[in-house]
Amino acid sequence: MFTENQIQELNKQYEGASPSDIIKKAIELNNEAVVTTNFRPYEAAILHAVSLVENKIPVVWCDTGYNTPQTYKHAEQVIKDLDLNVFLYVPKQTSSHRDVVMGIPGVDDPKHALFTEQVKLEPFKRAMEEHKPKVWFTNLRQGQTAFRDSIGIFSVSKDGVLKVSPFYYWSDEKLDTYLEENNLPNEFKYFDPTKALENRECGLHA
Repeated sequence: MFTENQIQELNKQYEGASPSDIIKKAIELNNEAVVTTNFRPYEAAILHAVSLVENKIPVVWCDTGYNTPQTYKHAEQVIKDLDLNVFLYVPKQTSSHRDVVMGIPGVDDPKHALFTEQVKLEPFKRAMEEHKPKVWFTNLRQGQTAFRDSIGIFSVSKDGVLKVSPFYYWSDEKLDTYLEENNLPNEFKYFDPTKALENRECGLHA
């Protein structure tokens, strides 16, 4: 378990470091690692950067079951191109069944918390329980939500896992360049059924 002082020191030391140096440091701290993805925009960058350092790292894909056809095609392309070691986690109930029972509740609907638990939180908890990582790579970035503005490159999850965001300080424009330079695809027709607003926290990180 990392202390708050250790996390602050890591963030200070690696504030201007390259994603690859950040990833190498995290793996050096503990190689029991996973990278999580939902194949939203710019996810190809984190998957590419991590796989260059640790090419068989488990890639945990929690699929809500509500992705667009474009996102599924994008995911298949990235998985194939990067030869990712993917572990797929889906809700225990199909989206078609859930549509009949509750549909997609709005954020003010009392059923929204149950919906989020079913399609996002439960599959994620199941994945983390099975893999038991000590390091968790994610593509969180400053400016996405108020909570994410406060965490830095290195943080500790509520379960004590070292959470690492190698592209934390990167802008969309800088990531566009990274994707272009590395011949990586991007995809913007992504749909998150648990978030009405782009800057709303999804529940996995807060």
